[in-house]
Amino acid sequence: MVAVSKRRPSAVRTATSPSPSPPSPSANQSQSPLAPEDLLCHLASAISGSLRFLSSADLLLLPSQSLALESLISSSALSLSGILSFLPPFPLPLDPPPTAPPAPWFSRFLSSSAAADDRRWVDSFRMSKRSFDYLLQLLTPSLQSDPSAAAAVPPDVKLSAALFRLAHAAPYRVVARRFDLPSPNISCRAFYEVCKAVADRLGHLFELSSDLQRVVRGFDQLSLPNCCGVLGFARFAVEGAARGGSMIAQGLVDSEGMFLDISAGWHGSMTPAQILTKTKLCRTQAMVLGNASTMELNGGSVPKYLLGGSCCPLLPWLLTPIRGVDSNLNSSKAAAFNHVHAQGMKLVDRAFGRLRVRWQLLQTSWKEECADALPFVVVACCLLHNFLIKCGEPMEDEIEPGMGKQEFPDFKGKDDEGGESIRDVLAAHLSLVSNE
Repeated sequence: MVAVSKRRPSAVRTATSPSPSPPSPSANQSQSPLAPEDLLCHLASAISGSLRFLSSADLLLLPSQSLALESLISSSALSLSGILSFLPPFPLPLDPPPTAPPAPWFSRFLSSSAAADDRRWVDSFRMSKRSFDYLLQLLTPSLQSDPSAAAAVPPDVKLSAALFRLAHAAPYRVVARRFDLPSPNISCRAFYEVCKAVADRLGHLFELSSDLQRVVRGFDQLSLPNCCGVLGFARFAVEGAARGGSMIAQGLVDSEGMFLDISAGWHGSMTPAQILTKTKLCRTQAMVLGNASTMELNGGSVPKYLLGGSCCPLLPWLLTPIRGVDSNLNSSKAAAFNHVHAQGMKLVDRAFGRLRVRWQLLQTSWKEECADALPFVVVACCLLHNFLIKCGEPMEDEIEPGMGKQEFPDFKGKDDEGGESIRDVLAAHLSLVSNE
């Protein structure tokens, strides 16, 4: 760990200074404080012991535990090296290196976790071995390297390394060491190869246009007839002021919490209303929804629509909550609509919350120079989220309050009259249903 010479520091006392006689031992007398070099020796011994423990137990620890211990050991070793640089060299009791270095963590993990139900797959990669193998099968055509390349990395190593970084926000140098990659740069390249492969191979899992009837049937069971999704927004932290301190993503989810559409990369200073008008969803899906079949409810007509928060404008295809007490609906209708609307909005809040819990890299603050890649990572995480729902993988229920819910200012513009009429019809229907 720390290379030092075997020469001891020069003595502090002069030859003429008498050495004090040692105190007589006494049961009530406290021990003398250790000399600085003895404290450093104890610290070096503790670091060596921690390294031995980590190398022997890293397959038994949760990834979060082993990563935290690695970070603590690294910080302690760095502090020790800094202190030693100011002192005359002296020997430290370091353990001799092992005769053969242990195999990389991932190699040992594979050899010890062949069982399909081994929980360590979920702990490490946020999915079971069965789902991992299926995902690897889907992505391998996009992850194959030229075998003659100097730094060729097998597809399974690329995928596992990328998932580990997404799941635990592990630095590239840590990922490279765990998965026996030649360098942090190779680890970085493999990570973005996997993100691109996910976008290319799993893009069909955004199902708003391809499976609209399934989406509508799901919302029917939640007392939201003819609804096609819930629209929400989330911030992801970015260092520096150039992007307003964050990047905003607009997401649309279904009744199961699957993402139907995602648009990421918007400047942190923009409002949801500004973002909405610039997205493909607004330009194309408004036409698709507007031309879709309508539903007759209590003598009124309700087209297919989306739910949106109070930060969004009220439109014929985007219904927002009823604001204020001066609504043209009586209080029971307004309350019935707002209650069902609020339950629907929880779907998108929960989806973004689960996204952050499962892929903890999204909870970190991204450096400004890396921010251009963040939207692609968010899209990849959303597609992986959908993939795992399709595979029947359980979703995280332990979400901190407010983790998925984002605060944005209310829309201050004028409501669309057509949207008001459609919302009135739906509110009257929900009021009748709630009173049955």
